[in-house]
Amino acid sequence: MRYLSMYIPDAGRPATPPSKDYMGKMGTFMAESFQSGVLVATGGLLPISQGGVRVRSAGGDITVMDGPFTEAKEVVAGWAILQVKSKEEVIEVTRKFIQLAGDGECELRQIMEAEDVKCA
Repeated sequence: MRYLSMYIPDAGRPATPPSKDYMGKMGTFMAESFQSGVLVATGGLLPISQGGVRVRSAGGDITVMDGPFTEAKEVVAGWAILQVKSKEEVIEVTRKFIQLAGDGECELRQIMEAEDVKCA
């Protein structure tokens, strides 16, 4: 099973560049995760103010809004696709990641696979 992990840093966290020590530890964790096959893909996201756009449909009308969005309280800073055998495994991998990443949270969403779709 695959999961999408979205990392949302704590809003009160200072926006400072990561230390060399942090980058080294995170690099090791990511390399090990790729080698084990758990980490399929990952990436960081630029702030909403740097190219963020929302496209919304309501009643057939399409609205496009450029960021920043004043109502945004939680900003996804990065994402990862994880290949695991169980929900427990994805939680354990995420515990290790968030210990390195620091204050914030990861939202985990199972990715729908073809076998999950049941047609009538």
